Amino acid sequence: ASCSCGKDSLAMILAILEHKYPLDYVLFFDAGKEFESIYRNWDKLTALLNRYGIKAVRLTPDRSFDYYFSEHEVRTRSGKPKKGYSWCGGVCRWMTTLKIDAINRFYRQFGNEVIVEYVGIASDERERIQFDRSDRTIKVYPLIMLGMTENDCLVKCYKSGFTWTEANGIDLYDVLDRVSCYCCGNKNMKELRAIYRHLPEYWQKLKDMQARTKKKFKKDQSIGQLELKFEKEEIEREII
Repeated sequence: ASCSCGKDSLAMILAILEHKYPLDYVLFFDAGKEFESIYRNWDKLTALLNRYGIKAVRLTPDRSFDYYFSEHEVRTRSGKPKKGYSWCGGVCRWMTTLKIDAINRFYRQFGNEVIVEYVGIASDERERIQFDRSDRTIKVYPLIMLGMTENDCLVKCYKSGFTWTEANGIDLYDVLDRVSCYCCGNKNMKELRAIYRHLPEYWQKLKDMQARTKKKFKKDQSIGQLELKFEKEEIEREII
């Protein structure tokens, strides 16, 4: 099973343990840009898996996120080289490719053995299922089998003692729709506004990253421009 330590994949692991489904490995791909509470939950989950005799495996890309972000030499369509892939998201989900590569490298140790993969898609997100015809893997969806919705997953995690509370006391699921990498280019405006307002240390990280790339975070707005927009909103809120 792959586990990002977000609510759905984490609840899936807890459900697998509860229902005693067979499980040998849990894989966590560490892009290096996770929220601190994600790393805390991974450590806590690792300790739980150890008690069940299940191996917890942390996978990483062959080079750091920052290297691929701003240093790796990339050939553009025009043939001119540029430095770095820049923001990851939308049609340019280069870190997803590195994640798949890391998982496939892990699978190679099993030779031609067929692998059963548990996938953490909730029952109210069936549209996310991608049917493939791989002869190497068989995908199983425990949350759908058990009828667990996204909200069910969040409740199960909380009841099991897992939270996403950051150092300042903010729980990520109180302010974000999805707990992905803090620099994910797919974050919507609501989430970016929440990071600016409630998670200033991560907003500073985004500003530092923007300083290393010319590409804007959104099509028409850099992190600096978004900050000006949010500052203006804050001022208007105070006036009202």
